[in-house]
Amino acid sequence: MTEAVAGFTGCTLQGQDGTPMICDCRGEGEPLLLFVHGWTCRRSYWAPQLSYFGRRQAVAALDLPGHGDSGPGRREAWTVTGLATDVAAAVRELKAGRVILVGHSMGGAVALEAARQLADAVAAVIMVDTFVIDYGGLDSETVESIFAPFAADFPAAVAGLVEQTATAATPPELKQKLRREMAQADPAWALPLWRDLLSWDPAPSFAQLQIPLHAINGALIPESARHRCAPFVQETIVPGAGHFLQMEAPQGFNRLLAELLTRLS
Repeated sequence: MTEAVAGFTGCTLQGQDGTPMICDCRGEGEPLLLFVHGWTCRRSYWAPQLSYFGRRQAVAALDLPGHGDSGPGRREAWTVTGLATDVAAAVRELKAGRVILVGHSMGGAVALEAARQLADAVAAVIMVDTFVIDYGGLDSETVESIFAPFAADFPAAVAGLVEQTATAATPPELKQKLRREMAQADPAWALPLWRDLLSWDPAPSFAQLQIPLHAINGALIPESARHRCAPFVQETIVPGAGHFLQMEAPQGFNRLLAELLTRLS
């Protein structure tokens, strides 16, 4: 079980098919800053951001279906666009009005797709190290080569993923926490979602969205992904940072995000 951030209101929202989603929120006004976690992650990975930004504006973070404290319900299809529909449903239920979506890793993909569904309600999308994998640039053979180890030995592959996306800036205790908690995900939903994510293409979202798109990236973004995103996404690089940069050095990350939000206001 994950824990709610101290001082925040916990609530249960309804996903697209009625699947309950646990959410922490605080504050009032627009735009709402809604944080979306990554694959097999959880809302508590945004705790430093909720505490920091919750003192100045409306903020929320939810556990997507299957993740953290949110169960899988009776869902049969696990896709990025399906999770995006859950996020869109959450925004509407929160009566947020205008919202800025901040997504880490897979959460950035979900945020982009949710922005397409929410149209004018979204003021901007901020993606945190989303393109550490070159989504949209993977052929079917590459997708299968990445997917196969997870199907064969899920905990070992998750541990490998954590290690591969870490740098010298990633504290050992954080890597241990991520290996333990991400491996707790149920492969029954985590594997089909992983396969769908690996096949996800951001091009339709890039073509449709007419709002600011920003990326805060660590040191591991491949040049092929950077080239693919450059015409559409403004990038800020944190030199030397690993994949979970919002957890590695939360104070520095919060300052960067606050500066970006000021430019967007």
